[in-house]
Amino acid sequence: MDEFSIKNKHNGFIDNKITSMKYKRILLKLSGESLMGDQSYGISPNMLTQYALDIKQAVEKGCEVAIVIGGGNIFRGLSGAAKGMDRVQGDYMGMLATLINSMALQAELERQGIKTELLGGLAIEPICKEMSRRRAIESMEAGRVVIIGGGTGNPFFTTDTASTLRAIEIMADVILKGTRVDGVYTADPEKDPSATKYKTLTYSEALKKKLKIMDLTAFALAEDNNLPIYVFDMNRTGNLLRVVEGEEIGTLIAK
Repeated sequence: MDEFSIKNKHNGFIDNKITSMKYKRILLKLSGESLMGDQSYGISPNMLTQYALDIKQAVEKGCEVAIVIGGGNIFRGLSGAAKGMDRVQGDYMGMLATLINSMALQAELERQGIKTELLGGLAIEPICKEMSRRRAIESMEAGRVVIIGGGTGNPFFTTDTASTLRAIEIMADVILKGTRVDGVYTADPEKDPSATKYKTLTYSEALKKKLKIMDLTAFALAEDNNLPIYVFDMNRTGNLLRVVEGEEIGTLIAK
Protein backbone atom coordinates (compact mmCIF):
# COMPACT_ATOMS: atom_id res chain seq x y z
CA MET A 1 0.00 0.00 0.00
CA ASP A 2 1.49 3.38 -1.02
CA GLU A 3 1.95 6.39 1.27
CA PHE A 4 -1.14 8.14 -0.10
CA SER A 5 -3.34 5.12 0.58
CA ILE A 6 -2.02 4.75 4.13
CA LYS A 7 -2.62 8.41 4.87
CA ASN A 8 -6.21 8.27 3.68
CA LYS A 9 -6.86 4.99 5.42
CA HIS A 10 -6.15 6.83 8.65
CA ASN A 11 -8.81 9.33 7.59
CA GLY A 12 -11.39 6.59 7.33
CA PHE A 13 -11.64 6.23 3.54
CA ILE A 14 -11.82 2.95 1.63
CA ASP A 15 -8.65 3.01 -0.45
CA ASN A 16 -8.65 -0.05 -2.68
CA LYS A 17 -9.03 2.14 -5.80
CA ILE A 18 -6.92 5.13 -4.81
CA THR A 19 -3.71 3.95 -6.44
CA SER A 20 -5.48 3.79 -9.84
CA MET A 21 -6.55 7.43 -9.71
CA LYS A 22 -4.86 9.73 -12.20
CA TYR A 23 -5.25 12.87 -10.08
CA LYS A 24 -4.86 12.65 -6.30
CA ARG A 25 -5.13 16.37 -5.54
CA ILE A 26 -7.27 18.65 -7.69
CA LEU A 27 -8.37 22.25 -7.91
CA LEU A 28 -11.93 22.26 -9.25
CA LYS A 29 -12.88 25.54 -10.92
CA LEU A 30 -16.61 26.19 -11.26
CA SER A 31 -18.27 29.23 -12.79
CA GLY A 32 -20.90 31.09 -10.84
CA GLU A 33 -23.22 30.80 -13.85
CA SER A 34 -23.08 27.00 -13.59
CA LEU A 35 -24.88 27.22 -10.25
CA MET A 36 -27.88 28.90 -11.89
CA GLY A 37 -29.01 25.74 -13.68
CA ASP A 38 -32.09 26.69 -15.70
CA GLN A 39 -32.57 29.88 -13.71
CA SER A 40 -31.60 33.34 -14.99
CA TYR A 41 -30.07 34.41 -11.68
CA GLY A 42 -28.97 33.08 -8.32
CA ILE A 43 -28.38 29.52 -7.16
CA SER A 44 -30.30 26.44 -8.26
CA PRO A 45 -30.77 23.99 -5.35
CA ASN A 46 -30.77 21.11 -7.85
CA MET A 47 -27.40 22.08 -9.35
CA LEU A 48 -25.95 22.63 -5.90
CA THR A 49 -26.98 19.11 -4.85
CA GLN A 50 -25.73 17.54 -8.08
CA TYR A 51 -22.32 19.16 -7.72
CA ALA A 52 -22.07 18.24 -4.03
CA LEU A 53 -22.86 14.58 -4.74
CA ASP A 54 -20.28 14.44 -7.55
CA ILE A 55 -17.65 16.02 -5.30
CA LYS A 56 -18.58 13.56 -2.55
CA GLN A 57 -17.94 10.65 -4.94
CA ALA A 58 -14.41 11.88 -5.64
CA VAL A 59 -13.67 12.56 -1.96
CA GLU A 60 -14.87 9.12 -0.88
CA LYS A 61 -12.46 7.56 -3.39
CA GLY A 62 -9.64 9.41 -1.62
CA CYS A 63 -9.16 12.41 -3.90
CA GLU A 64 -8.06 15.62 -2.18
CA VAL A 65 -10.28 18.44 -3.42
CA ALA A 66 -10.04 22.22 -3.40
CA ILE A 67 -12.67 24.37 -5.13
CA VAL A 68 -12.82 27.90 -6.50
CA ILE A 69 -16.21 29.24 -7.66
CA GLY A 70 -16.92 32.37 -9.66
CA GLY A 71 -19.63 34.87 -8.75
CA GLY A 72 -21.15 35.74 -12.12
CA ASN A 73 -24.58 34.40 -11.15
CA ILE A 74 -24.78 37.21 -8.59
CA PHE A 75 -22.47 40.06 -9.64
CA ARG A 76 -19.57 40.78 -11.99
CA GLY A 77 -17.15 43.61 -11.31
CA LEU A 78 -16.50 44.20 -15.01
CA SER A 79 -20.23 44.50 -15.72
CA GLY A 80 -20.54 47.08 -12.95
CA ALA A 81 -17.56 49.02 -14.29
CA ALA A 82 -19.11 49.03 -17.78
CA LYS A 83 -22.12 50.81 -16.31
CA GLY A 84 -20.03 53.48 -14.63
CA MET A 85 -19.31 51.88 -11.25
CA ASP A 86 -15.84 52.24 -9.78
CA ARG A 87 -13.88 49.16 -10.95
CA VAL A 88 -12.21 48.49 -7.61
CA GLN A 89 -15.50 48.70 -5.73
CA GLY A 90 -17.15 46.44 -8.30
CA ASP A 91 -14.39 43.86 -8.06
CA TYR A 92 -14.74 43.67 -4.28
CA MET A 93 -18.48 43.18 -4.71
CA GLY A 94 -17.69 40.33 -7.11
CA MET A 95 -15.38 38.77 -4.51
CA LEU A 96 -18.21 38.83 -1.99
CA ALA A 97 -20.45 37.14 -4.57
CA THR A 98 -17.93 34.27 -4.82
CA LEU A 99 -18.08 33.89 -1.05
CA ILE A 100 -21.88 33.63 -1.15
CA ASN A 101 -21.58 30.80 -3.70
CA SER A 102 -18.82 29.18 -1.64
CA MET A 103 -20.98 29.27 1.49
CA ALA A 104 -23.87 27.69 -0.42
CA LEU A 105 -21.71 24.84 -1.68
CA GLN A 106 -20.18 24.39 1.77
CA ALA A 107 -23.63 24.07 3.33
CA GLU A 108 -24.70 21.47 0.76
CA LEU A 109 -21.50 19.44 1.11
CA GLU A 110 -21.89 19.42 4.89
CA ARG A 111 -25.51 18.32 4.44
CA GLN A 112 -24.23 15.40 2.37
CA GLY A 113 -21.85 14.40 5.17
CA ILE A 114 -18.62 15.86 3.72
CA LYS A 115 -16.41 17.90 6.04
CA THR A 116 -15.26 21.22 4.65
CA GLU A 117 -12.97 24.16 5.26
CA LEU A 118 -13.95 27.57 3.84
CA LEU A 119 -11.03 29.93 3.26
CA GLY A 120 -10.99 33.29 1.54
CA GLY A 121 -8.81 35.76 -0.27
CA LEU A 122 -10.67 38.08 2.08
CA ALA A 123 -10.89 37.03 5.73
CA ILE A 124 -14.42 37.59 7.03
CA GLU A 125 -14.97 36.39 10.57
CA PRO A 126 -16.87 34.30 11.49
CA ILE A 127 -17.53 33.09 7.91
CA CYS A 128 -14.04 32.18 6.79
CA LYS A 129 -10.39 32.47 7.64
CA GLU A 130 -7.85 34.01 5.29
CA MET A 131 -6.42 31.64 2.70
CA SER A 132 -3.27 29.94 3.94
CA ARG A 133 -1.37 27.37 1.88
CA ARG A 134 -0.51 25.37 4.99
CA ARG A 135 -4.07 25.43 6.34
CA ALA A 136 -5.49 24.39 2.98
CA ILE A 137 -3.10 21.45 2.55
CA GLU A 138 -3.56 20.25 6.12
CA SER A 139 -7.34 20.36 5.69
CA MET A 140 -7.22 18.35 2.46
CA GLU A 141 -4.89 15.79 4.01
CA ALA A 142 -7.42 15.45 6.84
CA GLY A 143 -10.12 14.58 4.29
CA ARG A 144 -11.87 17.95 4.13
CA VAL A 145 -12.97 19.68 0.95
CA VAL A 146 -11.34 23.11 0.88
CA ILE A 147 -13.43 25.86 -0.71
CA ILE A 148 -11.55 29.06 -1.47
CA GLY A 149 -13.70 32.14 -2.04
CA GLY A 150 -12.94 35.82 -2.38
CA GLY A 151 -10.74 35.54 -5.47
CA THR A 152 -7.14 36.58 -4.90
CA GLY A 153 -8.30 39.22 -2.43
CA ASN A 154 -7.24 41.93 -4.88
CA PRO A 155 -9.13 43.86 -7.57
CA PHE A 156 -8.35 43.47 -11.28
CA PHE A 157 -7.90 39.67 -11.06
CA THR A 158 -10.47 37.11 -12.20
CA THR A 159 -11.45 33.87 -10.48
CA ASP A 160 -9.62 32.09 -13.33
CA THR A 161 -6.42 33.71 -12.10
CA ALA A 162 -7.39 32.98 -8.49
CA SER A 163 -7.96 29.30 -9.27
CA THR A 164 -4.58 29.00 -11.00
CA LEU A 165 -2.82 30.76 -8.13
CA ARG A 166 -4.50 28.55 -5.52
CA ALA A 167 -3.76 25.37 -7.50
CA ILE A 168 -0.08 26.25 -7.58
CA GLU A 169 -0.09 27.13 -3.87
CA ILE A 170 -1.61 23.82 -2.81
CA MET A 171 0.51 21.82 -5.29
CA ALA A 172 -2.52 20.44 -7.13
CA ASP A 173 -1.94 17.87 -9.85
CA VAL A 174 -4.32 19.67 -12.20
CA ILE A 175 -6.96 22.37 -12.56
CA LEU A 176 -10.26 20.74 -13.49
CA LYS A 177 -12.37 23.38 -15.20
CA GLY A 178 -15.97 22.24 -14.99
CA THR A 179 -18.18 23.70 -17.72
CA ARG A 180 -21.41 22.82 -19.48
CA VAL A 181 -19.45 21.72 -22.59
CA ASP A 182 -17.47 18.46 -22.74
CA GLY A 183 -14.12 20.02 -23.66
CA VAL A 184 -12.48 22.62 -25.89
CA TYR A 185 -13.75 22.90 -29.47
CA THR A 186 -12.61 24.55 -32.69
CA ALA A 187 -15.67 26.81 -32.35
CA ASP A 188 -18.62 27.21 -30.01
CA PRO A 189 -20.43 23.84 -30.36
CA GLU A 190 -23.67 25.43 -29.17
CA LYS A 191 -23.57 27.76 -32.20
CA ASP A 192 -21.59 25.79 -34.79
CA PRO A 193 -22.64 22.13 -35.24
CA SER A 194 -19.52 21.46 -37.35
CA ALA A 195 -17.18 22.30 -34.43
CA THR A 196 -14.82 19.49 -33.45
CA LYS A 197 -13.36 18.75 -30.03
CA TYR A 198 -9.69 18.75 -29.15
CA LYS A 199 -8.52 15.78 -27.10
CA THR A 200 -5.26 17.48 -26.12
CA LEU A 201 -3.67 20.89 -26.66
CA THR A 202 -0.41 22.53 -25.72
CA TYR A 203 -0.48 25.95 -24.09
CA SER A 204 1.08 27.51 -27.20
CA GLU A 205 -1.49 25.86 -29.49
CA ALA A 206 -4.36 27.16 -27.37
CA LEU A 207 -2.93 30.69 -27.47
CA LYS A 208 -2.20 30.56 -31.19
CA LYS A 209 -5.72 29.36 -31.96
CA LYS A 210 -7.12 32.07 -29.63
CA LEU A 211 -9.16 29.52 -27.70
CA LYS A 212 -10.72 31.27 -24.72
CA ILE A 213 -10.08 28.64 -22.06
CA MET A 214 -9.02 31.06 -19.31
CA ASP A 215 -7.97 34.69 -19.27
CA LEU A 216 -4.39 35.36 -20.37
CA THR A 217 -3.04 36.07 -16.88
CA ALA A 218 -4.34 32.73 -15.58
CA PHE A 219 -3.16 30.88 -18.66
CA ALA A 220 0.36 32.35 -18.50
CA LEU A 221 0.58 31.48 -14.81
CA ALA A 222 -0.43 27.88 -15.52
CA GLU A 223 2.09 27.58 -18.36
CA ASP A 224 4.94 29.08 -16.32
CA ASN A 225 4.31 26.55 -13.55
CA ASN A 226 3.66 23.56 -15.83
CA LEU A 227 0.17 23.16 -14.36
CA PRO A 228 -2.16 21.15 -16.63
CA ILE A 229 -5.74 22.29 -17.22
CA TYR A 230 -8.50 19.79 -17.95
CA VAL A 231 -11.79 21.09 -19.37
CA PHE A 232 -14.83 18.83 -19.03
CA ASP A 233 -18.61 18.79 -18.69
CA MET A 234 -19.37 19.12 -14.97
CA ASN A 235 -23.12 19.10 -15.56
CA ARG A 236 -23.22 15.39 -16.39
CA THR A 237 -23.52 13.32 -13.24
CA GLY A 238 -20.44 11.24 -12.44
CA ASN A 239 -18.07 13.08 -14.79
CA LEU A 240 -15.88 14.47 -12.02
CA LEU A 241 -15.01 10.98 -10.78
CA ARG A 242 -14.42 9.80 -14.35
CA VAL A 243 -11.88 12.57 -14.91
CA VAL A 244 -10.15 11.94 -11.56
CA GLU A 245 -9.83 8.26 -12.42
CA GLY A 246 -8.29 9.08 -15.79
CA GLU A 247 -11.15 8.60 -18.24
CA GLU A 248 -10.57 10.83 -21.27
CA ILE A 249 -13.87 12.64 -21.61
CA GLY A 250 -12.69 16.25 -22.02
CA THR A 251 -9.69 18.25 -23.25
CA LEU A 252 -6.26 18.35 -21.60
CA ILE A 253 -4.10 21.46 -21.98
CA ALA A 254 -0.47 20.93 -21.02
CA LYS A 255 3.09 21.33 -22.30
